Amino acid sequence: MNGDGVRAEIRGIAYALPDLVVTNEMLEAENPDWDMTRVLARTGVAARHIARNDETAFDLACRACALLFEEHPEAREQVDAILFCTQSGDYVMPPNACLLHEFLDLPENVFATDFNLACSGFIYGLGLAQSLLASEIATNVLLVNADTYSKYINRGDRSARSLFGDGAAATWLAASDSGRGLIGIRCATSGKDHRKFIVPAGGCRLPRTRDTAVEQADSSGNLRSLENIHMDGVGVLSVLNATAPRQIRSLLESTQMTLDDIDLFIFHQASKMALDSLSARLRIPADKSFSNLRGVGNTVSASIPIAMRDAIDLGRVRPGDRVLLSALGVGMSWATAIMEM
Repeated sequence: MNGDGVRAEIRGIAYALPDLVVTNEMLEAENPDWDMTRVLARTGVAARHIARNDETAFDLACRACALLFEEHPEAREQVDAILFCTQSGDYVMPPNACLLHEFLDLPENVFATDFNLACSGFIYGLGLAQSLLASEIATNVLLVNADTYSKYINRGDRSARSLFGDGAAATWLAASDSGRGLIGIRCATSGKDHRKFIVPAGGCRLPRTRDTAVEQADSSGNLRSLENIHMDGVGVLSVLNATAPRQIRSLLESTQMTLDDIDLFIFHQASKMALDSLSARLRIPADKSFSNLRGVGNTVSASIPIAMRDAIDLGRVRPGDRVLLSALGVGMSWATAIMEM
């Protein structure tokens, strides 16, 4: 899809983060053998927001939606579709989108569904919203991206615990009446690489048992059980470097644009290493990329909309700017989009 016909336009973004902030100093005090100076240099994360034990991705999503509707009260009466992207659902069933429908007290004639994706989920959500708008199934889409990966991370896993934060974003999308909006999008998948980022136990394939809760240390001393996130950081970075630059160049070519036509690049806030690698491979000047990684960490599918809202608030994104978004995550799946704001 390269922008013919209906274009999904972002009318508003709001986000919510847990109140609890865990700093690198706090992690090092708890784990004296963790060299957080070295961790900061590799991850770029100095602090991350972590959900309470009784706080879920759905709770954060409700806060984000409340903030969105406080800024755009007209949106509440117009929303007729909810797309909820999460891997941290409140229940096995029903989906979080139905819980949110109740919380927002929306009418029955609302399309509502969850989709299970991680870091690429916001861009995939843009594509789904575009389809709903173009098919006239919906006129105003509420795209929610929320996760609490901290609940899947072993407290003794330095590699994952130092990187991820919890958060939620709510984005209001509608068919553009200004000519701006989604110019182009590309989505891709490599299912053969799904083992590079996985929680092995807890689903129907491998239910939780006493054995799945047994912790083991890897060669770097990171503790995990089969019920925790298992992340092959080097493998994920390798897939990113092999796929994202090629997809970005392909989308630019198909939309008859070049890197110079993009006003700002906002990549999924995976890690400093990942962001530096992408910028170097694409030769993107530092002043044309945006990162808020240091204070929030990797917030999974909420990462890009949180960064977009921060960039807007800081004046880095203005009406009419062309912003390129790109992300890779669990699946493995990756996606790139160009938005005219």
